[in-house]
Amino acid sequence: MKIRPQNKILDTFSFSSLTDIVLLLLIFFLLSSTFIIQPGIKVKLPVSTTAESTNDKSISITLTKNGDIYLNQDKTSFSDLPAKWNQLMALNPDQAIIIRADKGVTIERTVAILDIGKRVGASNFNIATEQSE
Repeated sequence: MKIRPQNKILDTFSFSSLTDIVLLLLIFFLLSSTFIIQPGIKVKLPVSTTAESTNDKSISITLTKNGDIYLNQDKTSFSDLPAKWNQLMALNPDQAIIIRADKGVTIERTVAILDIGKRVGASNFNIATEQSE
């Protein structure tokens, strides 16, 4: 007696293996990608090849393209900036100052902010840039 194998040709395609592969690829890309989300004010920073990361214990001054000034996420006017900045400098005089100026902000405006910083006693200034790829 001869035994024959009973192999049938499948009429439909099984998607279970394809969905497993797609799910594994999705998990791989989600885990391997990095998301850097900077909350707060949107500015287009200039690009630099030597950009470095900074700590959160610094004073951030943001200058937007349309003329708004932010001191640590708080919108302020140009005339109120020295008083508010002086209050922050009183807590820690050696804090680093990070100036985040939009590409469209004139150099005059940035220098005016630096002058205010010098008057309130700041000495450690940094200009924020985006790192080029």
